[in-house]
Amino acid sequence: MENRKLGHSGISVAPLGLGTNVFGWTIDEAQSFRILDAFVDAGLNLVDTADFYSRWAAGNKGGESETIIGNWLRKSGKRDKIVLATKVGADMGDGKKGLSKAYILRAVEDSLKRLQTDHIDLYQSHFDDGITPVEETMEAYALLIKEGKIRAAGASNLSPGRLRQSLEASKTIGLPAYQSLQPLYNLCERENYETNYEPVCEAYGLGVICYFPLASGFLTGKYRTEADLSKSVRGPGIRKYMDEKGNRILAYLDEQANLHHVSPAAIALAWLMARPSVTAPIASATTTAQLEELIKATGIKLN
Repeated sequence: MENRKLGHSGISVAPLGLGTNVFGWTIDEAQSFRILDAFVDAGLNLVDTADFYSRWAAGNKGGESETIIGNWLRKSGKRDKIVLATKVGADMGDGKKGLSKAYILRAVEDSLKRLQTDHIDLYQSHFDDGITPVEETMEAYALLIKEGKIRAAGASNLSPGRLRQSLEASKTIGLPAYQSLQPLYNLCERENYETNYEPVCEAYGLGVICYFPLASGFLTGKYRTEADLSKSVRGPGIRKYMDEKGNRILAYLDEQANLHHVSPAAIALAWLMARPSVTAPIASATTTAQLEELIKATGIKLN
């Protein structure tokens, strides 16, 4: 499996990343460990999380995913086998949010402690606060890179304008720049990325590690009727894809899945991997069987 360069960071990743928002939410620590082991054993390395995961779940306060990954790293000793990515900026409660320099420097220590590591490979701006000057945010990342606490900085959920502004600011004042973007991008939702973000990513040489590559599970083909929406907690968010366009996409996926003898999900991921601007889609799995099906995407060559 050929690794791909992540922007100009000097970091290389396999063409499929593992999303871990389900850790501590829909799967427990033991099952999360099994997923991580299977992922690494398959020769893959990009593990993506966030301090915010999974604060939305009942009884959680945020940091659950990072904590599980940290426990796995300590138990498995596989820190050198993965490219570890996490995020900062989402609302953690008690005023803990945003991209100010002071908050980033404080939040990274919490993440490092939960992850039980001395450095994060890719530290990403999760959500923009719309207030902090981009220069201040990039100064924080520059300091963390200098201290060896992170290797590179990335962005997610920034507006195209703020992303470009951040990149230009880094160039102007001579600071390390964002090396990657984590956008929403899949076969159902193409226009925003391809129109507003892809040109920026290509112009600045950013790596792209897209989230929701399976449209919250719709592109797995498991959700085709209203009755199917009760199959998982993601059901309500999938209804919006159930229209004529969605049915056409599923028909294409079915056709290609039969041709390649894989699942529709593997085809959806393979399509993203074939996009010149995409470094690696980030997908999550709750069972090793699901993960094995997703990994098959790395061996598919679409016409």
